[in-house]
Amino acid sequence: MKIQRHYFPSTVLLLGWLFLAPITGFSHEQDKPAPDAPDSAGRVLGSISFPTTTQSAEAQQAFINGMLLLHLFEYPFARDEFLQAQELDPDFALAYWGEAMTWNHPLWDQQDLAAGRAALLKLGATPEERITRTSAAREQGLLAALELLYGPGTKAQRDVAYMRAMEQLAARYPDDHELQLFYALSLFGVQAGVRDTDTYMMCTALAQDVFSENPDHPGAAHYLIHGVDDPVHAVLGLKAARALAVMAPDAGHSQHMTSHIFIALGMWDDVVMANESAVRVQNAMREEKGLPARHWGHYNQWLQYGLLQQGRYQEALELLRAAYSEAQADGNAPLDRMNLHPDNSLVGSVVSMWARYLIETGQWDSEIAAWSFNSGDAFDPNLNISFIRAMHAAQSGLAAKAEEYIGQFSKLRTELGEIISRQDEQAPTDLLYLERLAVMELELLAAREYARGETGEAVRLAGEASLLEGAMPYSYGPPFVDLPSAEYLGDLLLASRKFAEAAASYELQLQRTRQKAHSLSGLVRALTAQEKEAEAAYMKAKLDRIWSGADAGIRQQ
Repeated sequence: MKIQRHYFPSTVLLLGWLFLAPITGFSHEQDKPAPDAPDSAGRVLGSISFPTTTQSAEAQQAFINGMLLLHLFEYPFARDEFLQAQELDPDFALAYWGEAMTWNHPLWDQQDLAAGRAALLKLGATPEERITRTSAAREQGLLAALELLYGPGTKAQRDVAYMRAMEQLAARYPDDHELQLFYALSLFGVQAGVRDTDTYMMCTALAQDVFSENPDHPGAAHYLIHGVDDPVHAVLGLKAARALAVMAPDAGHSQHMTSHIFIALGMWDDVVMANESAVRVQNAMREEKGLPARHWGHYNQWLQYGLLQQGRYQEALELLRAAYSEAQADGNAPLDRMNLHPDNSLVGSVVSMWARYLIETGQWDSEIAAWSFNSGDAFDPNLNISFIRAMHAAQSGLAAKAEEYIGQFSKLRTELGEIISRQDEQAPTDLLYLERLAVMELELLAAREYARGETGEAVRLAGEASLLEGAMPYSYGPPFVDLPSAEYLGDLLLASRKFAEAAASYELQLQRTRQKAHSLSGLVRALTAQEKEAEAAYMKAKLDRIWSGADAGIRQQ
């Protein structure tokens, strides 16, 4: 990704604060982190050192609590702590900085610009006034950088300006753990949620340096994991994942984050345990705010996927039914049509879980396939519903019905693409989402041709889908394309008795999604059909370990 150079008048002014201000105030050397101690709500979240200019010990402790939660992406809870710090010391400049930071979520390519600016206005009416609320150069630098993040320009331009400011601060204070980590986070932000290996390795190196000096730093472990949570590099994050689970047991996101490494390596037992823990902690934190427990959302989606890989279909179904009941009970909730992240929408999340269950289990004839949803005109759930309806029809040999749903899918895809193309600023994650839809439509066309008996054309189209998906950057977590294209190609080739080609396609999928149960099962069948008994037995042993706790009958598939 090329970084364009865009500067604004305010940018030049603020860069002056960053690089010309005298180094005054407190010492910035890293103190030895204190032992783990619970925050104001009794949570254990790791430990950091972040000296500030506040004279209130209580405000400083609330600020540290907020920082720990900020590093763990527990943004609403972090905000509460920063607000508490402001109440305890209204002149505490970094407490307002912290509040503003909670409205920027760089790895998710999300920013509430209005809320961030509102937080800054509480500190002062102008950038100059806000920066002079503290006499410490480092704090002035952080505030100046934040002015760029919430300043003029597009989000991409603001992200770049902020990253450059943080780069300079990190260079000025090379021993400051927080500045190194926030520089790493700013690099992630410039990538806007789309993996660039060179940049991610830079972020990993920055986080690793801090993690080596303070293995109890939640931000260091967290960002290190984000840097390597793909199948090629994930093994480098195992130590950080194990450490994060122990150092921050009371943050749902920390417990979940460990599974970014486990899922990339196909460690399904660990994936399930991590997300069971994340759900438990999340629901306890929701209870603190008077909110009910829930069975949908990011952690539950990953939990369900892990259960499906383990062959624990009944438990995955129970989770899905509970989530579906919540969606049906809340059927009149308004949906954001352009929200393409199902984690953030009850209906979108449940539809995603429903689609994943049917794809992984192949239970197309069950009553679950006929479920209905109150999805309004929101793109993401309706695209997924159309996809599943079309695949269901094709699996039933109903080519004409499949064509009808493919038409719905194609129309939605075209409309969404036109809307995104007209936007002043096109989010990289939105463009990647459109690539995902292109792969999915090729899969649907392949399914339709197979239903028509045109096996050769079906294989050709599925092969195109696999090539297209293979050119996309790695995404973390469960497959971004819910029906992994190389696996689907393997299924079609296996059904066509092209066993060697099927085995090659399954092996390709296993490079993209380590230890995926269906691909392993397909590979065993393809190898057995070629009378490659030793290789088949080796893969079967892997599958048996994954399915050691599977439902009765699954291991005989």
